[in-house]
Amino acid sequence: MRHLRTAVATAAAGLGLVAALGTAPVVAAAPAPAASTTTIAAYNGSGENAAANRAFLDAVMKSVAEKRAANPGAKAVTVTYNASNAPSFRGQIANSTRIWNSSVSNVRLQEGSSADFTYREGNDPRGSYASTDGHGRGYIFLDYAQNQQYDSTRVTTHETGHVLGLPDNYSGPCSELMSGGGPGPSCTNANPDAAERARVNQLWQNGLAALARSAS
Repeated sequence: MRHLRTAVATAAAGLGLVAALGTAPVVAAAPAPAASTTTIAAYNGSGENAAANRAFLDAVMKSVAEKRAANPGAKAVTVTYNASNAPSFRGQIANSTRIWNSSVSNVRLQEGSSADFTYREGNDPRGSYASTDGHGRGYIFLDYAQNQQYDSTRVTTHETGHVLGLPDNYSGPCSELMSGGGPGPSCTNANPDAAERARVNQLWQNGLAALARSAS
């Protein structure tokens, strides 16, 4: 399955600081190498990334179509996730959910057993990324080393932004969530800016209309 990060070993990457992670199991279970610009996958945009972002959104939208058909009067689509395979990041995932739910109105994230996407954790030279699983669902992978080098809540909220349809924009400022690791490890902003919030609301408003037409 194609991933949303290009593994370029010579570029700086990722999104968060060790202190922000603050979970002993991560360090104990999978010690990461010393942070450097050569150990984490790069945040470099590409056509492949854009296509993968779109595939991820399409997978999530497909999975909520039945919900919309069953409740066409709902203002917001509820997208459910399962975080059981990322226990070290439960706090960051909860923070990401809170941030997005307080930032947008046309889609709502909620933890549930019947999940539209899942979170996973582990070691991966590509760093953290979002991807489809090829079966109409998607997942977010949270890399230990990357989350130790960069702000972990920013990592998680950024990757969750892909679920909601936002692409990467690595040249953006720290105030832009989807700028990812572009501003460097000192950037700890985990909140989408006004343009990102508006874009998500627009996407899901249009998505709701499309789903309503397909269900009629």
